[in-house]
Amino acid sequence: MPHHKSCKKRLITSQKRNERNRQNRSLMRSKIKTFRTAETDEKTASLSAMYSLVDVQARKGLMPKKRAARLKSRLAAAAAKPATK
Repeated sequence: MPHHKSCKKRLITSQKRNERNRQNRSLMRSKIKTFRTAETDEKTASLSAMYSLVDVQARKGLMPKKRAARLKSRLAAAAAKPATK
């Protein structure tokens, strides 16, 4: 445990940020899973929403921008494929 007041504050903010990032990462993963298992017409309809979600997460620093670009490319390829269960 930290002894200095500023270190205690940093610990608290770090824990809050860690929890927020964990929730955002979990939300994104679950949305990607539902996107991949959806029907083809539903995929094309929700593709722009997935792009937006990935862009926001990259902007917040949850993932690097190049990983976000790679994920968006893979989501577009998955939207073109038929559903898998």
